[in-house]
Amino acid sequence: MTDPRYAKLAKLLVEYSTELKKGDKALLDMIDVPDEFTVELMRAVRAVGATPIVEVRHTRITREVLKDTNDKHAALVRDLEMFRMKKMQAYIAIRGSANASETSDVASDRMSLYSRIMRPVLNYRVNKTRWVVLRWPSPSMAQAASMSTEAFENLYFDVCTMDYQKMAKAMAPLEKRMKKADHVHLKSPGTDLTFSIKGIGAKMCKGDRNIPDGEVFSCPVKNSVNGYITFNTPTLYSGTKFENVHLEFKDGKIIKATANNTKRLNEILDTDAGARYIGEFSLGFNPYIQNPMCDILFDEKIAGSLHFTPGQAYEVCDNGNRSAVHWDMVLIQRPEWGGGEVWFDGELIRKEGMFIPKDLKPLNPAHLK
Repeated sequence: MTDPRYAKLAKLLVEYSTELKKGDKALLDMIDVPDEFTVELMRAVRAVGATPIVEVRHTRITREVLKDTNDKHAALVRDLEMFRMKKMQAYIAIRGSANASETSDVASDRMSLYSRIMRPVLNYRVNKTRWVVLRWPSPSMAQAASMSTEAFENLYFDVCTMDYQKMAKAMAPLEKRMKKADHVHLKSPGTDLTFSIKGIGAKMCKGDRNIPDGEVFSCPVKNSVNGYITFNTPTLYSGTKFENVHLEFKDGKIIKATANNTKRLNEILDTDAGARYIGEFSLGFNPYIQNPMCDILFDEKIAGSLHFTPGQAYEVCDNGNRSAVHWDMVLIQRPEWGGGEVWFDGELIRKEGMFIPKDLKPLNPAHLK
């Protein structure tokens, strides 16, 4: 018997996240996902009169694809993927993996080359389709979260199928404030950072792009970032785990970057010129996600967190920065993580992970739960 939670999640992805309708074509990108869920998702797509196009991938195969890629191979894959993507109105990606570090031994130059050449497909998907991306729960994710497999699966389905419409209503005032804001000041242990978001805009993420969700993001004016930031959350990028990432900025550019693996960190930041500038600034507030598990789709939504993103800017909040890299790095500001403050134009917006202004208090955990 298929887990009844599969049908509930599939229905949310189809009817809420991507709002599929009759005549739509949706690419279902299934990576190490149980066949039973893929079938449920296909049925949910067909139930609304849309057409599912299914791609089944495996991370061990992807590792081999990347190991010996070259310009000619990557360009061919890009052209084929772009041809298909341009025929889609929606994209649903479910990304599972038994080993989050599967590509850790792929040479950095191969990873950078493939990411750079494939970037136009990602840009088209992000900017031209209705899309949603989520992980699939696995024992390795449960281990990263320091939970049993069963307990993590229960948390996963509770978080992924929560009432995102209620959350959306609570987000609206923060989106409005971020659209009007100019000067942002971030303070935490090891962090004193200033930048402008004037004229950039803001976007609330309410389960219609990522699952789980719970953030409102903007983007710094490209040359406005000055100061330094230290991230207290581990981050995984291209199969390599980084801890204690510390970035120093001058006029928008990362001029110094250190971590437990400083060499690899700087190799990624040297992928292209845009990788040393910032493409996103966001505040996270999902009340059910409290601790990092080295999975960015969860970690960037941690209650009382923010993330700051070297690399590509989204078209919806665009500062003009272009890069093959988009690397969300997370700083938790709740008291047990060292605390911290977020200021907009001289007004204290969030302290110790809790929103202060009256119109933003519905985003605090007690209200969202």
